[in-house]
Amino acid sequence: MTARIGRRHYAPHTHAEYAIGVCTDGLEVIQYRGGRLYAGPGALVVLEPGETHTGGPAGTEGFAYRVLYPAADLVSEDARRPGTLPRFPTPVIQDAQLARELGLAHRALTRPRALDVLEAESRLLWVLGTLVHRHAVFAPDRGTPSAGRDIAQTVAQRLADELTNPPTLAELAAEMGMSRYRLLRAFRDATGMPPYAWLAQYRVSRARALLDAGHRPAQAAAHVGFADQAHLTRWFRRVMGVTPGAYRNSVQDGIVRIAPS
Repeated sequence: MTARIGRRHYAPHTHAEYAIGVCTDGLEVIQYRGGRLYAGPGALVVLEPGETHTGGPAGTEGFAYRVLYPAADLVSEDARRPGTLPRFPTPVIQDAQLARELGLAHRALTRPRALDVLEAESRLLWVLGTLVHRHAVFAPDRGTPSAGRDIAQTVAQRLADELTNPPTLAELAAEMGMSRYRLLRAFRDATGMPPYAWLAQYRVSRARALLDAGHRPAQAAAHVGFADQAHLTRWFRRVMGVTPGAYRNSVQDGIVRIAPS
């Protein structure tokens, strides 16, 4: 995706994939892992799967960036550590050469698909492999989840399983033998958002996959549990920064451009 953001800030959300991008203009501010990060021109930003984050302009001039969303198995393909995912303790990375190479790979990937696929594939894999070898670590397993994170994982799985007819807080709390207040606090502490917002951004991720496969926005909205297309559009813009219709129309071109706002 290629984006230029004027005033809009993304709502807290997660990605099932890595988000690996480079800022090309202006200054971006990102809330990530409890801190505030800034990325200016030439800075690489690497956000790990499942990590709640926001993003937006740090100043009135806005910012622009190019970003890739590679699946975890693609990023870890050259990790030589079977079953482990590369982790990036420094999410904003200063590596001028790699930033330039990411830009070249991004441009190659967004050319008409009839052009040199071999070049695009080669550039992409070189960038991902170099990123992992230069900047990733392979930390040991994080161990048994805390009680709060365990609660959040259970709730998130239940919501994902019942996407179109989710349970209420009261139902979830009763099943887990706790008060609604404790469940809500545990979920927010673990994910950075309340259950309804987590469910909405998860629905957006599922809708995005359907749009990629050629479904119309109204169809995608119905399949993932949004009340209607307008409901999908509101949340899709909050998470992706573009309407689902514009996103779908751009899929064939391999690029999504977000106008200033």
